[in-house]
Amino acid sequence: MWIELVTTLKRQATKILAELHDSKEPVLITEHGQPSAYLIDVNDYEMMQNRIHILEGIARGENAIKDNRVYTLCHAQ
Repeated sequence: MWIELVTTLKRQATKILAELHDSKEPVLITEHGQPSAYLIDVNDYEMMQNRIHILEGIARGENAIKDNRVYTLCHAQ
């Protein structure tokens, strides 16, 4: 990850985006010396969103187990 000022992003957006796509490293954008936003590659963002969706599903399942909202399917022989 590297850090860029918001003013640098405004002036050199095309260059920063090219470097971002090449390196796949997120860019921390700062304003007035404080972290303001992360700039990340679109594929990385979509992958993170997919992982979050999966983890939320796992959390719902864990909560269902904890709340005893579990159904067992038994096969008769």
